[in-house]
Amino acid sequence: MENQSFFIEKILSKSLFDEDKIILIKRATDKIVKLIDELNTRNIEETIIIINADSLEKKSKLRSLFEKDNGLVCVPFYPDNEQILLKLAYNFLRKKEISISSSNMNLIINKCSGDRETLINELQKIEYFCKNGKKINSENISKLINLNENHSISELIDNCLAKNKKKIINILNENNFSNEDCVMITRSFLIKAKKLLTLSTTFETNKNIELTISSAKPPIFWKEKEITKQQIYKWESKNIKQLIYALGETELQIKKNINNSINLITDFILFQSSSATNN
Repeated sequence: MENQSFFIEKILSKSLFDEDKIILIKRATDKIVKLIDELNTRNIEETIIIINADSLEKKSKLRSLFEKDNGLVCVPFYPDNEQILLKLAYNFLRKKEISISSSNMNLIINKCSGDRETLINELQKIEYFCKNGKKINSENISKLINLNENHSISELIDNCLAKNKKKIINILNENNFSNEDCVMITRSFLIKAKKLLTLSTTFETNKNIELTISSAKPPIFWKEKEITKQQIYKWESKNIKQLIYALGETELQIKKNINNSINLITDFILFQSSSATNN
């Protein structure tokens, strides 16, 4: 947006090595409409531009442009719910000819916290386990999908989102997290942040914290309700989106510098717990 002429030049330039080019623009808003109009008049060939936007209201200029122009395509996407994930899991296991009880299926879905990528990873673990003819049961599933996960990690993330810095420091001092744990922390943090984003967006609409908590899907366990309320009060949806982006960057840095991962994740958590709140 700051240098549109340079951006257009990059799109129009041809590559000596690739016949086609795909450009992905994330977090787009109505501010990009004039740029899209400009590109649309250029009759660009051999280039596909994908624009990823958050929820667009009916009055959105960007949405209107893509819905009305025959040369553009607008496709809505909706967050996965429990029913969709159950269907995905059922189809996956049926294709692999793996039989699992309904109760165990629900265990897997609940563990994934509404995240499709996590679900696929857990189902693949089960697939590999069953390759040699082994039968799957509740005990095996508990081990495979890490139901007995490190609760210190979950507690650390919850208190970071609630900005309870004193509690965070105690958890960090009492636990010796490994380099491998740091990747797990970022992945767990991302799942919780996405869930909080949905709750925060709902709260900004209805202004009713009790309704937001009671209508959450999957349901919030009663022990988690109080700290979840703290998190919703502390974070606006726009700040959570920035947090999600920062988590991706932090995970990338951890994977590139695995020997320094403890320092990277500690600095990240302490910074997020110290940043200004919404109050």
